[in-house]
Amino acid sequence: MKKPSMMDIARAVGVSKNTVSLALRNDPQIPQARREEIGEAAKRLGYTKNAVVGQLMAQLRGGKTATARSGLALVNANEDPDAFRRHPTIPTYVEGCRRQAAAQGYTLDEDFWLHDPAMNGARLCQIFNARNIRGAVIVGLMRTDQLPARFRLLWGTYPCVVTGSRTSDPALSFACADHHSLALQACQRAIHRGYRRPALVLDRTIDELVEHRFSAGMAIAQRDLPPDCRVPGFYESGESRAMPPGFVEWLERERPDAILSLYHSVRTWLKEIGLEVPRDIALIQLERRADHPDWSGMDQHNDIVGEAAVEMLIGMILKGEYGIPRFPRATLIGGSWVPGSTTGLPLNAAGWQLQEREARVEQRLKFALQQLARQTLGK
Repeated sequence: MKKPSMMDIARAVGVSKNTVSLALRNDPQIPQARREEIGEAAKRLGYTKNAVVGQLMAQLRGGKTATARSGLALVNANEDPDAFRRHPTIPTYVEGCRRQAAAQGYTLDEDFWLHDPAMNGARLCQIFNARNIRGAVIVGLMRTDQLPARFRLLWGTYPCVVTGSRTSDPALSFACADHHSLALQACQRAIHRGYRRPALVLDRTIDELVEHRFSAGMAIAQRDLPPDCRVPGFYESGESRAMPPGFVEWLERERPDAILSLYHSVRTWLKEIGLEVPRDIALIQLERRADHPDWSGMDQHNDIVGEAAVEMLIGMILKGEYGIPRFPRATLIGGSWVPGSTTGLPLNAAGWQLQEREARVEQRLKFALQQLARQTLGK
């Protein structure tokens, strides 16, 4: 039986073969309703694309001059409209996106902010169509796994990939660091160096955003420790840089000897209490940054995450995939341990040295608790 062709679809719908070709590539030149109609006709007739021919045609289209070449959009999903430049971590994702787009011959339009009150999905679709933008990478989403509902038309019309975390509403394909592996490796490093009470200090909202992969990785690593050394984490750190309520009490109660965190402010909190890093307690950064090169911790390779997101998006464009995927794909990037001065020498020390450290920490914490009690009474 003869395989149905684009011409068969064109006759069935009453359009030209070129219109069918554009519609099956999800080209925004064809109205969405017509694209859906052509897609349904193709499915009904049993039409399937020739993957080899499709790839060759995509390469030929990519060989056009830079002015005619398709572009990609980089959408800022952060609350800060200038996050691409001044956020502590987002610019690294952006760097990777730019690098991969240039390497693949695509232009990259960065003029879009998801929190712009004057913008919505219909308006963005119009802009994408006018600028020959074929898809979008969403960068900087934090503290929520939901995208604004007013942009649903965009997600349904163009291929889109999220960086940094998974989204649930809508569930789009995404590229991010392997948060479970990061916490697991970091805790294992601490244990290998002799620390016996490593603990996680994290904002509960962040752990929930990554579906508890930080705390899960930590819990798996802690299985290598005796049950009485598996210290529960502190999850009330919040957004403020000031020492959160309950932190001193948690330190006094749990007595961690190493803290794994995303926050450099933890070092300031310990200094306020009178504890020295790493003599009294070690610190490990779960997202090591270039502006704090002295810290021990995990490099998340966020630039590689950005590269992976663009690579995923281009693959979707070449395959003619668009809209909210039925089965979202995930690309996880592994982290690398980088040693620093916030972890001390291996704690294979003599018993009297460990006793001296414990006595010193106890004294500092006792004094800090007394100070907090006086402040409370003073209020």
